[in-house]
Amino acid sequence: MKFEKIPRNDDAERAVLGAVLVRSELCDDVATVLRPSDFYVDAHRRIFARLVEMLAESKGADLILLVQRLRESGELKEVGGEAYLAELMGAAQTTANAVRYAEIVRDLSIKRRLIAASERILLDAENGGDARELIARAEEKIFAVGELGVDGTTKTAAEILPLVYSALDARARGENLELSTGFDELDKILGGLRNAELIVVAARPSMGKTAFASNVADFVAVEQRKPVLFFSLEMTETELITRMVCGRGRVFSESLRSALVEPELSKFMRAGNEISAAPLIVSDAPSRTVAEIGAVARRTKRRDGLGLVVIDYLGLIDPDDPKAPRQEQVAKIARRLKGLARELNVPVLCLAQLNRQAETTKDNRPRLSHLRESGAIEQDADVVLFVHREEYYISKDEAEERGLQGVAEIIVAKHRNGPTGTARLHWEGSYTQFSNIDYGYNGASGGYSEFDAYSGSGF
Repeated sequence: MKFEKIPRNDDAERAVLGAVLVRSELCDDVATVLRPSDFYVDAHRRIFARLVEMLAESKGADLILLVQRLRESGELKEVGGEAYLAELMGAAQTTANAVRYAEIVRDLSIKRRLIAASERILLDAENGGDARELIARAEEKIFAVGELGVDGTTKTAAEILPLVYSALDARARGENLELSTGFDELDKILGGLRNAELIVVAARPSMGKTAFASNVADFVAVEQRKPVLFFSLEMTETELITRMVCGRGRVFSESLRSALVEPELSKFMRAGNEISAAPLIVSDAPSRTVAEIGAVARRTKRRDGLGLVVIDYLGLIDPDDPKAPRQEQVAKIARRLKGLARELNVPVLCLAQLNRQAETTKDNRPRLSHLRESGAIEQDADVVLFVHREEYYISKDEAEERGLQGVAEIIVAKHRNGPTGTARLHWEGSYTQFSNIDYGYNGASGGYSEFDAYSGSGF
């Protein structure tokens, strides 16, 4: 389908440019509404880009200076020469409505992008493919139309540095710009969970990676009151929430096999009320593509805001091309998850499996080479965490003798923007919960006791 009438208003474009040439201080007001790409006429696009550029350099933007700048860039002839620029100034019958004219130009630009997106959606549908994937991709295209910066994705260092200075000032004032994991030692290494980062949490089965992710989600949603979107591709929504309530209420999960009695019932209900009041959203559809995950996340961000996305786990995400080699599928999924983190500007915490090689090494410790199916996970992730419990591989007596009973390690194997290291946590399997270690007290055993050496919750 081709649209015969393209949304455009050349008179409004000329009026905006003329007003700015007459009163250069209006450029700041207009620039908050328009980008050069919003102009339909190429000459107008070039002229506005040069005006913004000149004002950003704190230089005047009168007719003579603009002519000089266009001549230097070799664009003066393309925009119609000095005569057309003078004509634009004459088109500004009044400068009072400059912002209103700019809004008209912006509105028409959005309509043109909607038409372009619709044509791409129609073409995708004609070419066939999975209906769910087509719907998700269509929503992604439509959502992108209204996003600020869709076309203007490049910035100069001069434009970026004020954001850097602002972040430094906020840290100097003691303001925490990142999300806390709830685990003190880990936060010291990571500096918290940063926006736009892909954090991969990997482990062998039964190490507690889902429990770790649930604990972090719990802390962010309940204690920090930041909206968390949890994609549970393996567990049902009721299983996940039950596990989180047991951990927060410190109720033995085995108790749920029969009717709860006091005091467990009161603890379970109290914890349930706390989680119920938290901004925690769960999606337990067993089959999701990255496009579908992105579609749900974007809708959630528009409706409720978004602080953190958790995905359990990468290996269960449906590939775009089921016929492609598995390594290629995983590489594409990891790359798109990183892109999603940047698009949403929130941390994306994604769980992953380690291959069996992690259990054949002499010390059983996981390494980046043990990431299952693709080295692209290591490449695209900003942070890679390994959940490791040495007691899993040794006898109970040896674990007790070596002071490893209930001790877990979160190994920061990759940290793009900071140091690596290891954070030691307490693992309480009965509650499927990790918590902070309290190093302030130690008995004669040389190890850690549940009541004396560990903090109660970490939350």
